[in-house]
Amino acid sequence: MNSKKLLSFQSHSARFINTRRSYSVLSEGREVLVDRLGGNQSGITVLGLNRPEAKNAFSRDLVDTFSDILIDLKKDNSSRVVILRSLTPGVFCAGADLKERKKMSDKEVSEFVTQLRQLLISIEQLPMPVIAALDGAALGGGFEMALACDMRTAAENAKMGLVETKLAIIPGAGGTQRLPRILSPALAKELIFTARVFTGADAQKMGIVNHVVPQNKSGDAAYCKALSLAEEILPNGPIGIRMAKLAVDKGIQVDLTTGYSIEEVCYAQVIPTKDRLEGLEAFAEKRKPVYKGE
Repeated sequence: MNSKKLLSFQSHSARFINTRRSYSVLSEGREVLVDRLGGNQSGITVLGLNRPEAKNAFSRDLVDTFSDILIDLKKDNSSRVVILRSLTPGVFCAGADLKERKKMSDKEVSEFVTQLRQLLISIEQLPMPVIAALDGAALGGGFEMALACDMRTAAENAKMGLVETKLAIIPGAGGTQRLPRILSPALAKELIFTARVFTGADAQKMGIVNHVVPQNKSGDAAYCKALSLAEEILPNGPIGIRMAKLAVDKGIQVDLTTGYSIEEVCYAQVIPTKDRLEGLEAFAEKRKPVYKGE
């Protein structure tokens, strides 16, 4: 990594270790609801897709609302883990709103796909871990959104897939790039070329989802598993978690030697923190550490 790129990366990583401060209240819209959990789940922020009349399909309004929420969430140091779920039974997200898209001109379609791609990049680039809970169908852009998250939990019977080629188009919100990085390029091509729809159980076998669970009577088994996973993350140092995410996300895009340099830069960010000293003191005193993100 040359000196100019290293300095740029150091500046980028340093933005994530600011001490706790006041933050703006997250925007809430009818189509995306924000729920800050409390008690022993304090630090978990749940984003709930809530457009049941269209199976949570991406409309202009949903994308605008979601984008505004992410702008605020990115600056929110009190959110240590984010869970993305659906509040609509039986579906995570059906992808693009095809009824709305049918009325768009070619230029409007291009602009909307660019906006949707940027939305999913914003999810991907949130500094804290993001878990997608797939309790229902995640198709097309909906599946691309799940791929933009750090981890995925799914109900065994949840349907998912990149189905765009059935409509004579391609995944346009990052799916052609993310899926080959999760799977092998050959298997990703097979799934994209065939527009195959598969289950959560199939997705785990392929390595697309982290955990698969039988669906429960309330239809939120994947969400419950995502909560359990988030609770495992919560006790750990939030700055360390954010730096670990940054090191992995940036490192997999470069050669191994450059990746080592990225890891070194990220490690340097945690050395001067109060949390690191708290971890050492807690270990010596044989107690649980209390991390404050400082």
